[in-house]
This record gives sequence, C-alpha cells and structure tokens, in this order.
Amino acid sequence: MAVVEAPGRPAASDRRRPGRSPGERGWIAAIFLLPAVVFLGALVLYPLIYTVIRSFFNDGPSGRATTFAGLKNYIGIFTAQDSLQAFENNIIWVIVVPAVVTILGLFFAVLTERIHWGAAFKIILFMPMAISFLASGVTWTLIYVDTPSRGLANSVVIGVHDMFGSQRSFPELHPGNSAKGLTGNPKQGFTLTTPVTSSDVALFPLTGFNLTSPPPGAEPAVKPAPGNGISGVVWNDFKLGGGGTSGAVDQGELGVPGIKVEALQNGKVVATGTTEANGTFRFADLGNGSYQIRLPGQDFTAAYQGISWLGKDLITPSIIVAYLWIYAGFAMVLLSAGMSTLPRDVLEAARIDGASEWQVFRRITVPLLSPVLLVVFVTMLINVLKIFDIVFIIQQAAGGDARYGNVLAVQLYTDYGNQRFGPASAIGIVLVLLVIPAMIFQIRRFRKDES
Repeated sequence: MAVVEAPGRPAASDRRRPGRSPGERGWIAAIFLLPAVVFLGALVLYPLIYTVIRSFFNDGPSGRATTFAGLKNYIGIFTAQDSLQAFENNIIWVIVVPAVVTILGLFFAVLTERIHWGAAFKIILFMPMAISFLASGVTWTLIYVDTPSRGLANSVVIGVHDMFGSQRSFPELHPGNSAKGLTGNPKQGFTLTTPVTSSDVALFPLTGFNLTSPPPGAEPAVKPAPGNGISGVVWNDFKLGGGGTSGAVDQGELGVPGIKVEALQNGKVVATGTTEANGTFRFADLGNGSYQIRLPGQDFTAAYQGISWLGKDLITPSIIVAYLWIYAGFAMVLLSAGMSTLPRDVLEAARIDGASEWQVFRRITVPLLSPVLLVVFVTMLINVLKIFDIVFIIQQAAGGDARYGNVLAVQLYTDYGNQRFGPASAIGIVLVLLVIPAMIFQIRRFRKDES
C-alpha cells in the first residue's frame, strides 16, 4: 500500500533539521569549529578562569600565589589609596566623557551640514583618530608641560594674563649685604626706614640682576636731582667687574625699570608711581609733610607661571580634554552618517509648518537620531571603562602627581609591574564585570536593529 503525503507537506526524505544546510553533518561542523574553540579557550577562557582564581590569593616572593585571601584583594580596590583614587577617576570618566563626546559629536554633525566645506571640516575633526594614542599622548604632554620649558597651554594662559596685568616683578632682587636704610622682606616689600620730605631723593640700592642677561629695557641708573616733589631711584647696586661705592649710583649700574613705588603717610598709601627705564621715579603732587617710600611686595613676587595642568587637581580633567579631542571626530562621523539617513521631507514639512530650527532639532532630529546616539554613548562608555593608553602616556610628565590621574586599567598595569598579581587580577575581574552589562546591552541593540 503506497504512502500518500499530505498536500503541501514535504516528503519525509526532504525534512531536515531546522538551520542545517543540505548535506551538512554535525561532525563536519565540529571539525571546522574545533580550531576556533581551542584558540578562544587558550587565549580567553583559560586566562579568565585563572585570573578569577588568582584574585582570591595573596602574593608571595616574585608574585607567587601563597595563602587564600578571600575577598581581601577586592576590598583593597575600595580601601587602598591608589586603587580607590583610580576607581574614583573611573567614575568621573564614566559620568562625564560618554555624554560630552556624544553631545560634541552631535553638535559637530549638525554644524557640518550647515557650513560650506563641511567635508574638509569633518576631515580635520576626524584626523586625531588617524593618529596613534601614543603620538596623541606625547602631543598633549608637550601642550600641558610647564617644566623645563613652557608648553602651549601655559604660553596662552600667561599671554592672556599678562595682557591684563602688566606689572613687572623681579623676585631675584634684594637689598645687598651692605645696604642700609631699608627694612622689610620680599613678601611685604622694602621700605625706607627714614621718612622723606618734599625735595628729598629716595635711594633703593638692590642687587640680584643677572648682568649677563639683564631685563629688557633696563638703562644705566641715574640719580635724579632734588626738587619738584619727592624723587628717587631704584637700581642694581653692582656692575660687571665690581667697583664703585656701595649705596651710591655709580656709572655702569643699571636701573630697575617698570616696578611699582608707593608713598605712605600715617600708614596709608597716598600716591603710587612706576620707575622709568633708568630706575628713576617722582611724586610731584605730594603736599608738605614727611612720607615713607615703599617698594611693595608684588614687585618681588615670582612672575605668573601659568596653571599646573598636570597637578593633582587638574590632571584628570586635562587628560579628559585630550581624549575628547580624539573621539569627538569619531562621534561626529557616526552621527553624520545617521543624519544622512533622516527623511528630509519630514524636516522640510516641519519647517513649512512654522517650526523653528531649534524645534526641528529638538523634536525631530534628536528623536530620529536616538538609536545612533545610543550606540555612540554605549560605545564610549565601554571605551572609557577600560581607558589606559592616553592616561598612562600623559601621566609620565606629571611626576609625583601622576597617581592622581590613575584609572583602574593603569592601576592594574602598575600592580602587575610590581608583581602584585592578586590585586591586579581583582582589578581585571572588576573591569570585566563593569564592561559586560554595557556589551550585552550593545549586542541586544544591534540584534534588535537587524530584526
């Protein structure tokens, strides 16, 4: 008796396991997958399992595992000073960087659509991504450094500062050992002990100039003639080759140009002036009476040296700026690609209906771009959780303050280099646990977009 198959139902010989290609055999697939499984097991699975186990043991000589430590190494991440600093910095990175990179990328993406030469602008912004992190770190180190030479950042800051505060200072100047009639110190300033009256000449003999490289604009000192108010001179009471009389203005000695001089009466400043290139000054409008003449402390304070970008307070924000410089272009390119797929008719319809550009951006562009914005944000989140290279490179110029810029990946490297394999393993596992949720979210997002 013949077997009749139901209409529309494939014959038994044609039925195959779902997902299997014609002629496919399970053992053939296993053979092809075996090298990949062995490779992944050797390079991923085994190190991961070993790291988990190693994180629960103490360290002996040469980093050899000794006694069982329990959760000691994990607790140390949140109690040891260096590890806790690294963990706190990682929190700052996670809170600040992904959001700022996404916002900057969106801003630049919108901007490049509205300007001429948008393609050239994109190339310039994306160019840092073409540079290695090593080169980028070295570049920003040279920008931030303040010793032994001044970097670009401080050159700009000092230039702006000097535009609004041009008062000169000479921290190297001080009264000579044989100078008489001066009292005070560099912080408070130097005052003549003897009050002066109208028609007197006030003398301020100082020493300390580098006479092989004198201040620009300094001219030979001149003792002013008495009369027409109180006059005086501030000068470097020494010349190359020596000679001359101490406390007297001798030929070849230089005046101190451009520093402040104050006249005081009853403890109050009643007049101020500035020395000329030859060190002379004059108070012509003072009334009768006696006055004390003072060189204020600001004349002897060190010149403004800029900002310690890699100091303990600013090292993390400074490194974050360097990171933003690199990744803002990356975010811009992704968001520009997303914007190119937006339905232009919807945008134009909104404008025709009277929507402002801000309303179009906030209510149409951003909602339609939300999947791409989320991808950029999560990608940056994963990246900053394991940030290492640019932090490590810029830290090298920070000296003793380098530890204030630590992140977990750098602390892991430091512990490993010091053969503290237990704490290093614990940090590695913590980093994996922190990254996994973001990775799972990203994978699900991609699968959702594909379906």
